[in-house]
Amino acid sequence: MKYTYLLFLAVLLFSNSLLSQTKNKEEVKIPRGNFLLDGIVFPVIGSESYPALLLLRGLPGGQSDVFGIGAKLQAAGILTLTFSYSGTYKSEGEYSMEYTVDDIDAALDFLRDPNNIEKYNIDTAKLYLGGYSYGGGMSLTYAANNPEIENVFSIAGTDHGEFFRTYFANKQYAEMIDNMFNQIKAPEGPVRFEIGKMPKDITPEDVTTLNRYIDLRISAPLIANKNILLVAGVDDQFVTMENHILPLYRSLQNENAGNVKFVIFQDDHSFNKSSEEISELILHWIKM
Repeated sequence: MKYTYLLFLAVLLFSNSLLSQTKNKEEVKIPRGNFLLDGIVFPVIGSESYPALLLLRGLPGGQSDVFGIGAKLQAAGILTLTFSYSGTYKSEGEYSMEYTVDDIDAALDFLRDPNNIEKYNIDTAKLYLGGYSYGGGMSLTYAANNPEIENVFSIAGTDHGEFFRTYFANKQYAEMIDNMFNQIKAPEGPVRFEIGKMPKDITPEDVTTLNRYIDLRISAPLIANKNILLVAGVDDQFVTMENHILPLYRSLQNENAGNVKFVIFQDDHSFNKSSEEISELILHWIKM
């Protein structure tokens, strides 16, 4: 059990911080109410208008690219913006799942700001949303509740409805998750949680009221008409294909979703063996 937990924590920190680095990036501050979020733009140099991707990291998230996606898209003429969630790393405020929705709002507002449209030559008619792990699940959650999001991808995206079902039903799993969240909690870790928003503070009643927003199987009717890419690792022990991603795919099929692509890699949650292939996949999906 201890080994499994340490491996899970190592995967989260490594895959979000060390997988990808690039020199062609610009640090930015994204206004979110009275707070500023710490972000990175991978700009495209040129005079045309370019598509843009808002790329959501895992949790705690790190401070760099994700699987080299930003750098890969930049080279192909697609701008990418990624950021640290409120209350994590150098972003101000506190962290909660609800605040992440506000963060996404703020980041999209940043991309739609007339000054940034002019500065970065952004084609706002071609905006994409996607993410990895926590960020993948939150991308789908956001898309389900915001009809203007037409294109969304999820790489090993957490179905938070399934996450909490397992958390409440499996004592060993809950202990592992509690240990992990204690490790990333400030001041020792990079996440400043809002009071009462760690998993151990959440009740089944709380989750029931949130199900429309966080349970992706329930949200399937709200995203069935979108252009969706789902990515899974067949050896992923944390966001398992069987419990998180396949049920969503089946739910979308039941809703007659006509534009869903499902790609499986023989890899675990870190996608260490497949990161280059994933960045290529995202590029080709956007270019379709």
